[in-house]
Amino acid sequence: MKLKTTLMVSLMLFSLNACSSQNTNTAENTDSASQKIETAMVSKENTSNTSNSTSNNTSQKNETVTITDITGEVEVKRNPEKVVALDNRTFETLSDWQIELKAVPKAIMPKDNPYVSNDEVLDIGNHREPDLEKIVEADPDLVIVGQRFQSYADEIRDLVPNAQVIDLSWDVSEESEDPAKALVDGLKTSTLNLGKIFDKEDEAKKLVDDFDKSIEDAKKAYNSEDTVMSLIVNGGEIGYSAPTYGRVWGPMYGIFGWKPALDVDDSTSDHKGDDVSVEAIAESNPKWIMVLDRDAAVAKDDSAKPAKEVIEESEALSNVDAVKNNNIIYAPSDTYTNESIQTYIELFENIANTMGK
Repeated sequence: MKLKTTLMVSLMLFSLNACSSQNTNTAENTDSASQKIETAMVSKENTSNTSNSTSNNTSQKNETVTITDITGEVEVKRNPEKVVALDNRTFETLSDWQIELKAVPKAIMPKDNPYVSNDEVLDIGNHREPDLEKIVEADPDLVIVGQRFQSYADEIRDLVPNAQVIDLSWDVSEESEDPAKALVDGLKTSTLNLGKIFDKEDEAKKLVDDFDKSIEDAKKAYNSEDTVMSLIVNGGEIGYSAPTYGRVWGPMYGIFGWKPALDVDDSTSDHKGDDVSVEAIAESNPKWIMVLDRDAAVAKDDSAKPAKEVIEESEALSNVDAVKNNNIIYAPSDTYTNESIQTYIELFENIANTMGK
């Protein structure tokens, strides 16, 4: 009986141990399976995140923005990698923003612009005899046309059909209905367009705000009564820059409400100014004289006589109020080839400060 009881107890203990061992193995197997599932889920999540990140980067790379050029609304790829710029009104802005360019017309750019000295940037030459094949060589994603190169826009589209070609021109010539509005709106719109394209919207807005302020300050500085004469000096000769339409200065009569000292019939927007005798200029006796030194921007050497000397050493102008009172304002020396928004801000601030005295 004792033996029987002992055997029964042993069998029960063996069974309990077996169950315990089985439960332990089952728990371990369950834990292992859970870990595998969790690892798989984490791996899947990481793969999903990587996929989403790649998708987002691809989406951002292929993102387009809507800008407004002379043709209307245009969809343009954001941050294009290969850019050709042909508009003198954009070079300083693009340079300040450190935008890489593949080709530019170096012959009609300020000599100190970084693109001019960069041998890796192809040279298209000037607008009169451009080497458009350099644009083909650059294989651009985007070509920025404007001003001097406007007439080549269609030809460039044919040469590089896979590139987007935008035209940032605006008209301040005698054919324009309102040159003053065209100049102001054109500079602001072009700057904001470039800001959208190159992810520089904050910088673009800052430039536009500074531009607006410079206009307001220059308006306040003018007393609305003093007469103004605007001139272009080229090759030692004095040309007349007509109110409204004249090169550089013309639109400012409308922007600031300047009273012209002399208004000549059939005046133009000629790049050297119109022919008017120095005696006629002297007889109009302007209170202020505005001067653009064309030679300072385009002369190949230093032999050209500076505009300041031409004006202030002219005997015919020596008794003019503006000369006697030193009421002469000179545009920045590179203005003729650098009509950027930065140039106009600098010029308008100078007008405000000088007239404000």
